[in-house]
Amino acid sequence: MRRKTICLSISMMAAAVAFAQQTVTVTLKNNLKCELNDVPATVSLKEWPDTKSATVVADGKEIPYQIDDLDKDGNADELCFLTNLKGRETKTVTVTLSDKTQAREWTPRTFAEIVLRNPSVKEKNKHDIYLSSITIDKRTTNPYNVLHHHGVAFESDLIGMRIYMDKRQTIDLYGKFHKGLEIEQTQFYTTKEQKAQGFGDDVLWVGNTFGLGALRGWDGKAPAMLEDVERRTQRIVATGPLRTIVEVEDNGWTIRKGDRPVNATIRYTLYAGHRDFDVDVTFNRNVEEYDFSTGIINVKNSVELTDRKGLRGCWGTDWPAGTKDTINWKRETVGLGIYVPDEYRKQEIPANKDNYAYVIGCKDNRLHYSLTYTSDNEDFGYHSDKEWFGFLKEWKKQKQNPVTIHINQGSL
Repeated sequence: MRRKTICLSISMMAAAVAFAQQTVTVTLKNNLKCELNDVPATVSLKEWPDTKSATVVADGKEIPYQIDDLDKDGNADELCFLTNLKGRETKTVTVTLSDKTQAREWTPRTFAEIVLRNPSVKEKNKHDIYLSSITIDKRTTNPYNVLHHHGVAFESDLIGMRIYMDKRQTIDLYGKFHKGLEIEQTQFYTTKEQKAQGFGDDVLWVGNTFGLGALRGWDGKAPAMLEDVERRTQRIVATGPLRTIVEVEDNGWTIRKGDRPVNATIRYTLYAGHRDFDVDVTFNRNVEEYDFSTGIINVKNSVELTDRKGLRGCWGTDWPAGTKDTINWKRETVGLGIYVPDEYRKQEIPANKDNYAYVIGCKDNRLHYSLTYTSDNEDFGYHSDKEWFGFLKEWKKQKQNPVTIHINQGSL
């Protein structure tokens, strides 16, 4: 009995030592001739849920990483890092996982917040009741005004957005002059003093349009807003130095009157150094029978780009607060873009006064597309329709030819 106990103890100690550190080798291959910066790679931590820290080495140097608990069950789910790749380059990155906490301070390059208004605070950019998620019932009469800046806001060092928490679920845009994080300071309501310091501001009037890539239903003739929803949720799934993930959840969405309601979760993933982000929609059951829609707003007097194969963009100028306020705002010029892969794209709808629209559909219970934009204010961006459309064409090539990533497990 004693021998068995000793053997068992030794076995458990060996398992503990083996789990204390684990090496993973990640090989990335750039399949294009162009250089790619801030290429994201993720490592599943399903086998190592107790991971607390890591050492990530690329090109002989330690680089930042981020560990995320995506389902909030207390276990680590994914590690991500970013690296640069030259044209056609193959690079090997070594990731050493540890179940020990190690202090790491990386410069934040993404941010997200959900904020409730504090009635005792008068300044519009200093509200301080922060949430990680919020759910509202359909009895709420004006969900647009429940949250400060009207919904979850998220940003990278290049771009920033907010998602309205109402039937539109529109993505509204924040334009920056310089690279960096700003939303925590401005809360989408930039003061005159902040503007003088070079902070950005709201740059798009969206109204009832798609804005940038809102998901809507489709009634056979036009986009249909999410009118009949039992509960609407917004949550911050992850935020850190390298990426932010936010979700919009519509539980009990009756797409067509008389049909069985569905639950939809719309996930937005934005990486540092990126002006583009992915939209991944998951339903709780097969919804291939339904048509949906998305697209981009037809900015006033905009020029359109379409390749008729899923890439669409525009370049235009308008008042960001509409024509009701032309004193406190200047006209803003933006470039927008959307890419819908073939498997989800059903029809490209001709432009009307509001939108450049697509009819889209799911594969089983999933849907995917990508979005991007620029503000003409940027000292790091694009300043003409020609430049912007050139970027969009290259962006589509990158989406169609993603970096090849192989992960090999080793041990220390």
